[in-house]
Amino acid sequence: MPDLLIELFSEEIPARMQAKAAEDLRARLTDALVEAGLTYAGAAAFSTPRRLTLTVQGLLATSPTTREERKGPRVDAPEKAIEGFLRGAGVTREDLEVRDEKKGQVYFATLTRPGRPASEIVAEELEKLIRNFPWPKSMRWGAGSLRWVRPLHSILCILTSDDGEAQVVDLEVDGIRAGNTTRGHRFMAPDDFAVTAFDDYAARLKRAHVVLDAAERAEAIWQDATNQAFAAGFEVVEDRGLLSEVAGLVEWPVVLMGRIDDAFLDLPPEVLQTSMKEHQKFFSVRNPKTGRIERFVTVANVETADHGATILAGNQKVLAARLSDAKFFWENDLRTVREKGLEGMAEGLRDVTFHNKLGSQADRVARIASLAREIAPLVGAKPDLAAEAARVAKADLQSEMVGEFPELQGLMGRYYAEAAGHDDGVPEACEEHYKPLGPGDAVPSAPVSVAVALADKLDTLTGFWAIDEKPTGSKDPYALRRAALGVIRALLESELRVNLSDMVYVSYRRLMISLVRNTPVGVCDNPIDRDYVIGGAKIYPDGTIEDLTDQEILAALDEGRVDLEPPLNGIGKIASTPETIQLALLAFLHDRLKVHLKDEGLRHDVIDACLAMEGNDDLTLLVHRARALGDFLKTEDGENLLQGFKRANNILTQAEEKDGVEYSFGADVKFAETDEEKALFAALDTAEPQIATALKTEDFAGAMRAMAALRPAVDAFFEAVQVNVDNQVLRRNRLNLLSRIRTICLQAADLTRVEG
Repeated sequence: MPDLLIELFSEEIPARMQAKAAEDLRARLTDALVEAGLTYAGAAAFSTPRRLTLTVQGLLATSPTTREERKGPRVDAPEKAIEGFLRGAGVTREDLEVRDEKKGQVYFATLTRPGRPASEIVAEELEKLIRNFPWPKSMRWGAGSLRWVRPLHSILCILTSDDGEAQVVDLEVDGIRAGNTTRGHRFMAPDDFAVTAFDDYAARLKRAHVVLDAAERAEAIWQDATNQAFAAGFEVVEDRGLLSEVAGLVEWPVVLMGRIDDAFLDLPPEVLQTSMKEHQKFFSVRNPKTGRIERFVTVANVETADHGATILAGNQKVLAARLSDAKFFWENDLRTVREKGLEGMAEGLRDVTFHNKLGSQADRVARIASLAREIAPLVGAKPDLAAEAARVAKADLQSEMVGEFPELQGLMGRYYAEAAGHDDGVPEACEEHYKPLGPGDAVPSAPVSVAVALADKLDTLTGFWAIDEKPTGSKDPYALRRAALGVIRALLESELRVNLSDMVYVSYRRLMISLVRNTPVGVCDNPIDRDYVIGGAKIYPDGTIEDLTDQEILAALDEGRVDLEPPLNGIGKIASTPETIQLALLAFLHDRLKVHLKDEGLRHDVIDACLAMEGNDDLTLLVHRARALGDFLKTEDGENLLQGFKRANNILTQAEEKDGVEYSFGADVKFAETDEEKALFAALDTAEPQIATALKTEDFAGAMRAMAALRPAVDAFFEAVQVNVDNQVLRRNRLNLLSRIRTICLQAADLTRVEG
């Protein structure tokens, strides 16, 4: 069985595309070979900046001969139908076989496809793959029609037999003919050389200063960088994303460590890290004694006679220019903060549109501050501190540093808040209120940070629901799913007990106040007859204008004295009433919660059973209930009691539909005939108050334990007692007894929604 080796050699492939391109090459070509009848033992793909490589071991030398039996039309079918079958099968009438079937005689064709050499199949499938490769972006060059990510220079494609003989696959794509040669490093080993198999190929590449495996390059970079840093008494700041990117920029990594000029060492370490990473692809090297970033690591792609001294000198010169810009931004921002304060820095947010239907960033900050003040007592924060933090949390968006490095928003807010003299959790809230930025990101835990984070995300969700800009399918341009998950995680991880519906209602009211204030002032049709509210002013009969307080606007909203036509702030009629938005947003949050809990291993039906209960707008309470129910249903008692409940519910539901009455009360132990009935009455009498007490104290695990105690009595009842008997007194009593089972069990969760 031969081994296949393919290398597609080109100009530099962008680092971000290399790993996926290698996987696409492996998956698509091996799938195509298998489809053509060539199975294989194993395959692996590799990438460097200038090549994609695929090795396939144990490939069949020839595809197997196949026989296919194809059923055709009946013998007495119209001639055109028979001719169509002959054309489709590629046979003549003499090749057909007639067979007797139930509906008469039918034509059958036996199609034999002889096997094909592997080289022929590989050439055919590889050409199709090259011409249709799924690059995110591709280009044409010269006069050819081929599109590739960068100009393609050569194709290596050989089949190596068991005895070591290498056969070049006969293939030509757009004037590029496949061969058995490749090239080494662009500068240190640029000459062509021939290879005979993958092991020979990889070894000769390494001698030609090319490390084929990206993981090997990354590991070499990391080991050399950490060793150099350790030897100098420093440590490299770990950044796996940058490491992967740099490994895709070099074929022969040469690690060099340089020094950062003393003039820049007082910059915040995150500024140094971001500037070096984004602009230069440098690793940051930290002094563990001071915590400052004092050196950097760069990775060259060539060994030099001066051991990289010239490369380092050039890099340090470019870095100094970059860091001079960062230092200028930093010092200008600090000067602004000291002269105007953070709220002064934030004044420019009035000219920054958040959304054309939801006002400016300054309008949004005002809403968040008001909402944070109301949320603060619920999360254990001081209202004044929460409002203060909210007012300055977005100020750094007006800083020059964040203008240059948007990814530093929030973090720079913390530095500027500290420089402005804010304390008591306000600086931390400036940084943390954006979190979590992703599933693996931490959520804020300090009370002030939690208040501002919740206010920020709830204002976003409420605003976009009010203007009917919800996520659709995979589209979520305003990251509303992330905002919802942020609300959920902030509440759950801090064990906060809040009513989400109430919070949404408050957020909606703050939004309406903001929109009324920012609608252009208008004049009513008949100012003499009545006060009229529009925009942010009250117009009296004498024509004077008085600014409205929030309370006056809310009163006017409640009394219907705010004109929504012409539309507020140009947004059109508000999409929904506050009650509609409450329900819609709560449903959206519940959907995101279900996804979050399913990742924890909670079944969807268990979550649905708890969502159906009262209090589902308290997410912490809801999750406690769901976890307790999930644990209960994993036990034998829980599983069996669920079956007993479902049996009782089914019998009861059918009887109620048949009789047209509801059996919901009146079960009396005096009508019990059997010991099993009496035992079930006793068990229910014992469990009912225990479950009620446990649920009142929100001890869901205790409620489930009390329910589990019902299992033996319920099992025994169904084994020994027939419910639907001829005696109507007994039947009604037993149906009402089943109703007690249903009622008691449904107090803990809606078990009708649980599968099984």
